[in-house]
Amino acid sequence: MSTSVEVFRVKEPGPMTTVQDLGRYGYQRFGVPPSGALDTRAAVLANLLVGNPDGAALLEMTFCGATLEILSPCTLALCGATMDVKVNGASVPCWRSFAVSSGDVVAVGMASSGCRGYLAVSGGIDVPEVMGSRSCYVGGKFGGYEGRVLAHGDMICGFVPGAKVPLRQIPEAFRPVYGSSIELRAVAGPQDDFFDEGLSLFFSREFTVTNQANRMGYRLEGPKVIRKEGMPKSIISEPSLPGGVQVPEGGDPIILLREQTVGGYAKIASVISDDISRVAQALPGQTIRFQRVFVEEAHRITVARHEKLLTLKGMDLAL
Repeated sequence: MSTSVEVFRVKEPGPMTTVQDLGRYGYQRFGVPPSGALDTRAAVLANLLVGNPDGAALLEMTFCGATLEILSPCTLALCGATMDVKVNGASVPCWRSFAVSSGDVVAVGMASSGCRGYLAVSGGIDVPEVMGSRSCYVGGKFGGYEGRVLAHGDMICGFVPGAKVPLRQIPEAFRPVYGSSIELRAVAGPQDDFFDEGLSLFFSREFTVTNQANRMGYRLEGPKVIRKEGMPKSIISEPSLPGGVQVPEGGDPIILLREQTVGGYAKIASVISDDISRVAQALPGQTIRFQRVFVEEAHRITVARHEKLLTLKGMDLAL
């Protein structure tokens, strides 16, 4: 069994800092959503930098990061949103691991690009597994750290890695760029037959992210996506998956994310899995366009992403 020690104490938690991994699956029929990191790409890369498996638990920080007092020597890395990271007041870069010692203070500031940062610690965060995952589901009050966002004074434990972790960095070519305008590739359906002109409008016009943007989903505003004449206002509730785009009666699309299980609105399209991480990094006020792709192309994109990750894992990332 892996040894666990206290790795840091939370001095300032930030507005929405939770423990996440890659999610829990197989329980949606019981009303339990997958949860997990919204930007799985950034989470996997942060874990790679500190020598962890892809699914090790780490911190997801939204808009603004946390301030942590280090209690045990460890290696950290922050990927995802560009956040100002300081160790004892000295800046350290994102997308690059760094070593800290007992007594150090790590302060993660506001995001200047993107929305969510992922702070990984060598060995991974140790919180109890619930239904096979350490991810926090705040709505259900379970998983993560006591089923809630982090608070001042929380003591976070981590597993002690089996070997010393070398310092590493992600090459520029493998780092995503978070712009103010985002293009999301999406497959039409499963209820695209509810729309005619609305479908064409959806794939040709620009939408804006509203303030109603959280781990459940992102509501957009812009041109109204209207159903065909005679189509029902809703459908029989059916399972929902991350990336599904619902269109409620008002015509403003909602991109579903990782804390939703069922839905009763027609889904005009599904954002491909490779692009859901882009949604996770979008801020209110930013614009989104949808590019239509077909299932075969979505599969090719997924295979290419997997191959790119394997290439990265095979590279010498040492500093």
